[in-house]
Amino acid sequence: MSTYLIRRAQHLLWVLFAVTVLVFFLVYLSGDPARLLAPLDASPEDVERIARLYGLDQPIPVQYWNFLKGAVQGDLGISYRYNQPALGLVLQKLPTTLQLALFSLGLTILIGIPLGILAGTRPNSALDWIVSVFTFVGISIPSFWLGILLILAFADRLRWLPSSGDGTFLHLLMPGFTLAIYSIGLVSRLVRSTLIEVLQQDYIRTAKAKGLAHQLILYRHALRNAMIPTVTVLGLQLGGLLGGSVVVESVFAWPGVGWLMLQGIQNRDLPLIRAVVLVVGIGFVLINVMVDLLYSFLDPRIRLDG
Repeated sequence: MSTYLIRRAQHLLWVLFAVTVLVFFLVYLSGDPARLLAPLDASPEDVERIARLYGLDQPIPVQYWNFLKGAVQGDLGISYRYNQPALGLVLQKLPTTLQLALFSLGLTILIGIPLGILAGTRPNSALDWIVSVFTFVGISIPSFWLGILLILAFADRLRWLPSSGDGTFLHLLMPGFTLAIYSIGLVSRLVRSTLIEVLQQDYIRTAKAKGLAHQLILYRHALRNAMIPTVTVLGLQLGGLLGGSVVVESVFAWPGVGWLMLQGIQNRDLPLIRAVVLVVGIGFVLINVMVDLLYSFLDPRIRLDG
């Protein structure tokens, strides 16, 4: 296990280095950052003054080296709009996004896995068809459109739920479900297909021949092996929920990292954008490490040091 953790730590450093390269240089694809920060009617002298103020007049390799040195020390620059450390702003909003992401992941587990089990144990039945249609709609429906429909139905017409903001459990329901609907569809379809395949294996037929109860075969033998690819997808989905909640947070005015990212993009706040992407990238890699550690728990045959 220690060998594996050391190897993954090395991998983490290379991934973070690649993230810093991408997050720094991709912002230049939209043009000169100083020109984007300046008003439309700004003179060349004003643009030059803005470039000098934010250090954008230096050569790009020098700017990247200064950014990398600051990132190693936990300094990702000062937000142009908020005039505060960008990393501090992201860490301040991160718990709010984590709350939304974990709630959505909980809905995915509580709804997606049981639906997949129901469909996988009854393939080609009417129940399987109903679950397949529901999951197909969940995967296909755009999150922003679903969010607007929920606001119109439950906030505007029925007055059951608040339409925006955070603070209570009721504020969490609509954005959490909107964010989770895609993951629910994906996980349920994966559990269904994997469970159908596992139930046809020889060791399942052997267990049936021994007279073991159906529930014991399903939950102790079949489902445990079927959960390995599902855990992988759940880990990836959690990382995606952290970084992909920009649309949902903007629809419901949820004050998290996604909303902060949108503010940074609208205001061309380069340090804030870089801080958000870097923090989400670190979280994504750490989630993948935890998923790998779960493999050895689900299947004792897996040895991470092998």
